[in-house]
Amino acid sequence: MKIKRLDSIHIDFQTLVKHLDATLAEHNGDDHAFFDQFNKIDLIKNCIVVYIDENPAACGAFKEYSKDTVEIKRMFTNPVFRKKGLGTAIVNELQIWATELGYKKAILETSRELKNAISVYEKSGFHRIPNYGQYIDVDESVCYEKILR
Repeated sequence: MKIKRLDSIHIDFQTLVKHLDATLAEHNGDDHAFFDQFNKIDLIKNCIVVYIDENPAACGAFKEYSKDTVEIKRMFTNPVFRKKGLGTAIVNELQIWATELGYKKAILETSRELKNAISVYEKSGFHRIPNYGQYIDVDESVCYEKILR
């Protein structure tokens, strides 16, 4: 496994995000347009791609949410590479990177139905919080946060 820090213009990140968007469109159904508006990648500077044998296998990113908080976004693992700890590796690397940049907290949103994603976040020390921002009244969403050290 090799982890690379990139930005959102990198082709491997963009390719993985296209697969993520297709997966989410199927998962979210009629609600996809609502969620999609918050998932644009053109301004994300802090992205990670995990490679297995030179193959882009998984990705994740964060963007600034407030002066001391980042929001973790665009987490995806190619189904071929799932159950190998790549999601946990990405979350850990994103936390390290955010801490290096001086951020104190990370937040994120996911679907209450994505049990594998929730498991990764909870194993990584995130705890459930009330839904924030645009997700406040969205029953399908669950939100998490972690104080970074």
